Amino acid sequence: MGNYEKLIDNAIAWALKNRDRRDYQYKCLAFVEDAYEQGNALEMFGGSTATESAEQYGTIPTACPPRGALVFYSATGPINGVTKNWGHVGLCLGNNQVIHTWDVIRIDDYTDVEKLKNAPGWTPLHYVGWTAPEVFLKGFVHQRNGP
Repeated sequence: MGNYEKLIDNAIAWALKNRDRRDYQYKCLAFVEDAYEQGNALEMFGGSTATESAEQYGTIPTACPPRGALVFYSATGPINGVTKNWGHVGLCLGNNQVIHTWDVIRIDDYTDVEKLKNAPGWTPLHYVGWTAPEVFLKGFVHQRNGP
């Protein structure tokens, strides 16, 4: 991931700085995108949901996601009267740790995310796999006045 290290460092720093916020509930994709976008003054392009992004980027279903990877889970439940597989996503900090939004922005081992208590009407989370930054940042655009 050589030339992505600075982008990863900035995304993780932004995510950690925003730990414990509650305003990202049900907005896990927005949180990880904001970590990369706001942390690096860039715009990335993915799906509308975590599931759509995982399908668009493709995932590697092996264990031990690398630092900076997006880590995807399947999860079906209702949001604004629509029930579907919205999915769930977090940002890997390294050492199997994922920062993601649940009730608050929090850090869990990527395997423990599947054990979290679901919101009413939601299926249990199921690990899908991870996607490396060189995949989901392909084609990103620096924002004006960005680095």
